[in-house]
Amino acid sequence: MVKIKVLMVDDEERFRTTTAKILARKGFDTILAASGEEALEKLAEKPDVVILDVKMGGLDGHETLKLIKDKLPELPVIMLTGHGDMPGAKKALDTGAFDYLAKPCDVDLLSTKIQDAFEYATKAPYVEKLAKGIMIPLSEYTQIPLNSTVRDAIKALEESMRHLLATDRLMDTGHRSVVVVNPDNTVAGLLSPLDLVDAIRPGYLSAPKPSMADSLQYSTMFWQGLFSSRVKEIMGNPVRDIMSESIPTIQADANLMDVANTMVTLPARRMLVKEGNKDVGIVREQELFYEIAKIISSS
Repeated sequence: MVKIKVLMVDDEERFRTTTAKILARKGFDTILAASGEEALEKLAEKPDVVILDVKMGGLDGHETLKLIKDKLPELPVIMLTGHGDMPGAKKALDTGAFDYLAKPCDVDLLSTKIQDAFEYATKAPYVEKLAKGIMIPLSEYTQIPLNSTVRDAIKALEESMRHLLATDRLMDTGHRSVVVVNPDNTVAGLLSPLDLVDAIRPGYLSAPKPSMADSLQYSTMFWQGLFSSRVKEIMGNPVRDIMSESIPTIQADANLMDVANTMVTLPARRMLVKEGNKDVGIVREQELFYEIAKIISSS
């Protein structure tokens, strides 16, 4: 696949450097500019797509956009606008912006928009991907050994999220599910937020005939504090006891209709992608949603 070169223009230093790392993990080459004036100079490095914040000192985003389009009218520019700033968004589109995203913007959505902008600018026709082309690689997920406890899983997830960025411009939300691996590094299961929520519920609520459930579930006195106490009870439990073990699998070379049909008929919101016998990634319903949106946008 072609490596897309992205010019990120923003006057906040921490945001620029962290965003460069995020986009690098997503497979993009990133050029950074601290101002509109510097962005115009960096055009000499021939970026494929520009991400431009509206509010900056000196030349603001709208002024910079106009100057970029004067020099390189075919270069796609994605604007980051304030939430609910429809006049600003309309002005950006009228000036020639490819698209705009309201802040804070999810990094997965931003990645999709960058890809769309590149394909539009290069006039590359939409080519339907395979499962491997839309999956999230396993390397992007937090991974823990099968003999871990619930506490270990939460600690590992917190550690992996320390590098994530959350500002008024961009959100790198990460993946909340934890991949549980066998000693041979194959996937044993997933620990999802719903698995944790289910684990803290009192056992009698899941019994075929919960004798006390009907009478106790409306008792404020009984339920008060139960959530916290149950969390403390399960934190030392083996993660294997509460994780989702049965993860549907699909081959990396499966076409998207195969992915969609399998998800709906099982049903499943995520599937493990295998390349031969090797576990390589996870495909979620979100990835199919983005592909649907891309096809509609290009039609």
